[in-house]
Amino acid sequence: MPLIYKICTEGEWRDAERLGQFIGSNVDKADGFIHFSTAEQAEETARKHFAGQTGLVLVTVDTEKLTGDLRWEESRGGALFPHLYEPLGVGAVKAVQPLPLDDDGRHVFP
Repeated sequence: MPLIYKICTEGEWRDAERLGQFIGSNVDKADGFIHFSTAEQAEETARKHFAGQTGLVLVTVDTEKLTGDLRWEESRGGALFPHLYEPLGVGAVKAVQPLPLDDDGRHVFP
């Protein structure tokens, strides 16, 4: 099962659970799609966009359970990143795990 990952705040995810869907962070809304990363891209995404930020979760999404418009589009350095052009239904989520910081301020991935 192909998996993709979303980093967001705990509060954003609590809102998603209440609504039954994740409508995206402010950056996602501004860009018109929800940004995701592959397993290989997630740590770099955390470093570049969430450095030192606490209160984050890592949302694991099963792409086979997505019903919407998932596109793989070129981004950083020509790499393809998954972008979802509609809200993420919580039924496609396999896991939500905390993304704490280590003593050096780097995120610790599960």
